[in-house]
Amino acid sequence: MMFSLGLIFFFGLLGNLLFRRLKLPGLLGMLVVGVLLGPYVFNLLDDDILAISDTLRLFALIVILLRAGLGLRLDKIKAAGRPSVLLSFVPGVLEGMTIAFLAMWLLDFGFVQGGILGFIIAAVSPAVIVPSMLVLMEKKRGTNKHIPTMMLSATALDDVFAITFFSTFLGIYMGTSTHVGLSLLNIPLSILLGVLMGALLGYSLVQLFKKMHVRDSKKVVLILAFSFFLLSLETFLEDVVMFAALLSIMTIGIVITALYPKLGLRLSVKFNKIWVFAEIFLFVLIGAAVDITLAFETGLLGLFVIGLGLLARSVGVLLATMKTVLHLRERLFCVIAYWPKATVQAAIGAVPYSLGVEGGDVMLALAVLSIVITAPLGAWLIRLVSVRWLDEETA
Repeated sequence: MMFSLGLIFFFGLLGNLLFRRLKLPGLLGMLVVGVLLGPYVFNLLDDDILAISDTLRLFALIVILLRAGLGLRLDKIKAAGRPSVLLSFVPGVLEGMTIAFLAMWLLDFGFVQGGILGFIIAAVSPAVIVPSMLVLMEKKRGTNKHIPTMMLSATALDDVFAITFFSTFLGIYMGTSTHVGLSLLNIPLSILLGVLMGALLGYSLVQLFKKMHVRDSKKVVLILAFSFFLLSLETFLEDVVMFAALLSIMTIGIVITALYPKLGLRLSVKFNKIWVFAEIFLFVLIGAAVDITLAFETGLLGLFVIGLGLLARSVGVLLATMKTVLHLRERLFCVIAYWPKATVQAAIGAVPYSLGVEGGDVMLALAVLSIVITAPLGAWLIRLVSVRWLDEETA
């Protein structure tokens, strides 16, 4: 295992640096390294590492969500307003349902199978979008109109909607759920409970840190521990009540910054340091999970389905940002920034196949193809067009 860790860190860092030298996002280099090291190309990673790959990727995702929360201010979130709310569900629902109907037409799927596929593909990737938006916030690009904040808050909610729809369609197919309307009511409940849980924990931690002197590094450990508890609690309660644990984790950071700004700033510096190695784990292991051969099995048909899905998502973004202060070029930036797939597809793409869902192999292949196409393309375009289409905030 130690040799595999060495490979991940050495070549992950090398890929990051090389792609940055080429004026490309470093995460692309790490994804490529993961694909090459993974079991579907050179197979250089130990099975023990691959067995805990999901856990390691989840840890890295927790770090980036806490970074995002600590960097968000309530007044900025409030200023993002209506478009942020609309972005959280309009583009994803349009994309998911478009793919569902395309699957019925082109892949001979039933509507329920199409819905399962649609909402596997529809979820956007916090792993790609969140770091990109944090970079824009640091550079103060687009911040005069709260564009990075709007995309950050919408991304977390987008995944809540996508995963809930996916679980609902999968439950119907497996015969464990028949009440579609009742299942969909779980979405606002999941969001509300997620925010409340995170706010309560954030408030409690601030009170604890104000009364008890604890080094910032130990505060980080404590926050991470509660984040792990939240994810475990989500799994434990999934048959009783749903709540969005990842949204809770981001909310912890938001509340700490709102109630104790100086601490929020110091903790943000600490989590930035952790992110240096956490991002290598995240993107290399996402790459390692990608079976590149599957990506080509669906051929042009797969590209057509994913492409039309992205077109529907793009229309949704334009609808969500209508009648706002954003110029057309800024709205088009939001369209591109909402393309990348990776995190959710890597996590749930194989679930229907493992459960014996008819067409599960095709669903897995399309999930992989969506990562291969949109993660590198989206990350590169975000970096490219942000410089051209977003204004830099002036003091």
